[in-house]
Amino acid sequence: MLLSDRTTAKPYILVIGPSWVGDAVMAQSLFITLKQHRPSCRIDVLAPAWTLSLLERMPEVSAAVEMPLGHGEFGLSARLKLARQLRLRHYDQAILLPNSWKSALVPFLAGIPLRTGYIGEMRWGLLNDPRRLDKRVLPSTVQRFVALGLVEPPRELGTFPLPKLIIDPNDQRRVRERFSLPAHSGKVLGICPGAEYGPSKRWPASHFAALARQTIEDGWDVWLFGSGNDRAIAEDIDQQTDNVCRNFAGRTSMAEAIDLLSLTDCVVTNDSGLMHVAAALNKKVIALYGSSDPTFTPPLSQKARIISLQLDCSPCFERECPLGHYRCLRDIKPQQVLAEMDAL
Repeated sequence: MLLSDRTTAKPYILVIGPSWVGDAVMAQSLFITLKQHRPSCRIDVLAPAWTLSLLERMPEVSAAVEMPLGHGEFGLSARLKLARQLRLRHYDQAILLPNSWKSALVPFLAGIPLRTGYIGEMRWGLLNDPRRLDKRVLPSTVQRFVALGLVEPPRELGTFPLPKLIIDPNDQRRVRERFSLPAHSGKVLGICPGAEYGPSKRWPASHFAALARQTIEDGWDVWLFGSGNDRAIAEDIDQQTDNVCRNFAGRTSMAEAIDLLSLTDCVVTNDSGLMHVAAALNKKVIALYGSSDPTFTPPLSQKARIISLQLDCSPCFERECPLGHYRCLRDIKPQQVLAEMDAL
């Protein structure tokens, strides 16, 4: 049962979006759920600039409002100004996906009458529809997002809609022209070797390179993706394959990366934001997990395969291996990934 008796017939909902790309993708499951049960609702999303191109590819979102403050910034004057602007839109409800105190301040100052979110950092008063999170009932991030669209906290949450980004063929054409890509029918393997969290979530460059060499021998093209922070590892992989990969790391906008990923046939990736993007594009995805928990933030696609060795020391959720060996990722061999690709 979704919100009905506490909102208008055509509710105008503001979702306070998350700061991370992967979480922004998973939030689409909430948007789809709201639209399925309340087709007349309008959904706006307040989010950081780097997630706006994702929101543009979610048809459930009517408008994206750029959050003027960076992650961790307080900026009281900027929040007051933003709240005054949002007050003019007369939202009926705010749904807060972040758990921070700061994220609850703007909806409160904007006078949004119904403010829903998990209690988080002592947000009593700022929220008037506070929820207690039962991690046993809602073990994954996407379940926690979807549950905030329900009137009552669920006793269980089984199925939910999967994210599905919509790609405009004109955008695909433009990105092909932008990077001088031929319109051929060969298979393309996308490789996403980065992970902003730290090295404990990154498969070794030598393993990615071995995988790339084998798929190139099998007639595939290999495209490397990532942010500017991933340029060095992408260049290392490219050098180990005699520079025959197409290296897009640090050379694209987020919008261009999304459209390029939509042109791939399979994506091998660490647990990262681009992993979630590839899954939402309904690509065949091989997701490699080390220090993180695949039950907490899995790729949301029926075409995804997860490789996790489930060592006794994992998941540790540390940025660097506290034991110094990184076996949870090093011991995943390229042949194992190739076998999963063949199975897909």
